[in-house]
Amino acid sequence: MIIFHGCPVTVEFPEIRISRFHKDFYYGFYTTSIYEQAKRWAVRFSGIGYVNRYEYTANPSLKKLTFPKMTEEWLDFIVSCRHGDPHDFDIGEGPMANDTIYNYIQDFVDGNISRKAFWELAKFKYPTHQISFHTARALETLHFIKADVVKEIR
Repeated sequence: MIIFHGCPVTVEFPEIRISRFHKDFYYGFYTTSIYEQAKRWAVRFSGIGYVNRYEYTANPSLKKLTFPKMTEEWLDFIVSCRHGDPHDFDIGEGPMANDTIYNYIQDFVDGNISRKAFWELAKFKYPTHQISFHTARALETLHFIKADVVKEIR
């Protein structure tokens, strides 16, 4: 399976970096099966970046959590990870809480909207996808192929 990682640089050797905030599936190396989504990630800061391409080979001995679509379980897991609660999965896969969706999640967490209102707002957003790698063993399933230079069209 071919997957993509968009960022300002070429990433031949993926790594898990600890940042000051928590992402959808906690700390990890984030990829997607959607090239255009990786391109949006790559150009979001300076208008130019790289879409890194990897061959992903599944390892059945790894612990993987998959959400085929946004569900109640997905929402609860995202909220937990964004609050800094770690998990023991090697790989996570599912829809991405982009900035707009995350604002709805934050409104839900803060009690500003109900769970029902969250789902009404979230259903109008375009599809997203992410596969996140959370352990060194998980990163071993990736083989770098190449990186494409991409530019934002203005």
